[in-house]
Amino acid sequence: MTPQRPRPWLMLGLSTLGQSASSAAVNGPAFLIPALHHGGLSLATAGLIAAAAIAGSTCTLVLWGAVVDASGERFVLVSSLASSALALAAAAWFHESTVLLGVFLFLAGAASAGTSSASGRVVVGWFPPRRRGTAMGIRQMAQPIGVGLAAIAIPVMADLHGIGAALAVPAAFAAVTALACWAWVLDPARPPRPADVAAENPYRNSTYLTRIHAVSILLVIPQFTVWTFMLVWLQVGRDWSPGAAGALVAAAQVLGAVGRIGAGHLSDVVGSRTRPLRWVAVAAGLTMLAVGVTIRLDWSVAVPLIMLATMITVADNGLAFTAVAERAGPFWSGRALGLQNTGQYLTATAVPPLIGLLIPLWGYGVAFGLTGLFPLLAAPLVPRDEADLDT
Repeated sequence: MTPQRPRPWLMLGLSTLGQSASSAAVNGPAFLIPALHHGGLSLATAGLIAAAAIAGSTCTLVLWGAVVDASGERFVLVSSLASSALALAAAAWFHESTVLLGVFLFLAGAASAGTSSASGRVVVGWFPPRRRGTAMGIRQMAQPIGVGLAAIAIPVMADLHGIGAALAVPAAFAAVTALACWAWVLDPARPPRPADVAAENPYRNSTYLTRIHAVSILLVIPQFTVWTFMLVWLQVGRDWSPGAAGALVAAAQVLGAVGRIGAGHLSDVVGSRTRPLRWVAVAAGLTMLAVGVTIRLDWSVAVPLIMLATMITVADNGLAFTAVAERAGPFWSGRALGLQNTGQYLTATAVPPLIGLLIPLWGYGVAFGLTGLFPLLAAPLVPRDEADLDT
């Protein structure tokens, strides 16, 4: 058993790397909004192009989850990342056509969606329950890491070398990560498959998973508002350079990564995924309201507050993801995690164009502040009948 001991941490590192590449592919196009807007597109249209990859992911999350349940984690990680790299390369090549750019970004998102369920299943399968929250928190660092790397590279590359060069960055990241997963990822062991998998449906006789899905949908609204428009607000609203704005967004994403680990560890300590989830919802709502007020009043404290909001609004993801995987079990968690992400991505797809419409009408302060209402609505929906962490 001694040679096996480092293996869970290697699997955690690879799953985190894979999800980082997927996050850069799906969320990176948001950092093209200033370049697209400067090139003549309206803010709403640029937001729509930026949301194309998110829309693509939304369409295939459940399908990829079913593939994970049937074929295993390694197969999905490699095929998902490799096909995403190809679609991003095509988007880079055909970026001068707005239609083709949107189409290939959509395909890149559709391809990369498999990484979410597969990488989450790797962590759940390789770590015991009492260490799983912390491990999943580390894995959930992948999303802000991927967004942070994209925030540093994409706006600067777009400013210096154009949109095609900027998209080559996440394409290369996905390709290299696919090779690493092919070389070293191992599927976790599973218990014997029950004769009637359908009878194990975790959605029967319980609203636990449905309520977690609903809570996550509400919490993703402020998260994607900040992710999508923080960079634009810094450049347009506060007159920052692309490099400086990108660096601050990347620093905020580092805080987000730390917040996810902290929330996951807290869930291990208190023996609950849902209590910390409720606390995060309340904190996210109050912070976004404060961000909106301070931007509206043009106070400089809005900058550190929006960085704090970046940390808090992502802290729920690992908690909800772990709760869903634990309750759904090894033969349903792929599909359940696919449904979890589908709801979030459907909502996230609508956020950029809708907030892009609100900002010219009411300003950044009102648009950001309004999103703080959704976490406050989510808090009472968090279920109290928690999964047993000892099983």
